[in-house]
Amino acid sequence: MSTYFESYLTVGAFVALGAVLVLVMLGVAAVLRPSKPKMTKAEIYECGVDPVGTGWSQTYVRYFVFGLLFLIFDVEAVFVFPWAIAAEELGMFGLIAIILFTLTLVEGLVYAAKKGVLQWE
Repeated sequence: MSTYFESYLTVGAFVALGAVLVLVMLGVAAVLRPSKPKMTKAEIYECGVDPVGTGWSQTYVRYFVFGLLFLIFDVEAVFVFPWAIAAEELGMFGLIAIILFTLTLVEGLVYAAKKGVLQWE
């Protein structure tokens, strides 16, 4: 067997060992845990307050929009930091690429602002 496939074999062995350990620990936990079912354990519990009404509530879409905007700019940081480290090696091509990347994200932010998504009401 070549050394190329031996390294995959090592990775596969560690993955298999990890899966076996997880299954063993779940089995041990299932055997050792106390099991005393009661009706009070099946009730809904929220911060010590008895629940009132139904459990359904509507979530505003803007929460998801803010989350997506955060994710977009978080991913931007993932791309900008490695570029900053290798900026000298990349030269003018790297500078133009990161400027275009940043302008594309700014364009999306301006579009979201024009649509009124960023206004909190």
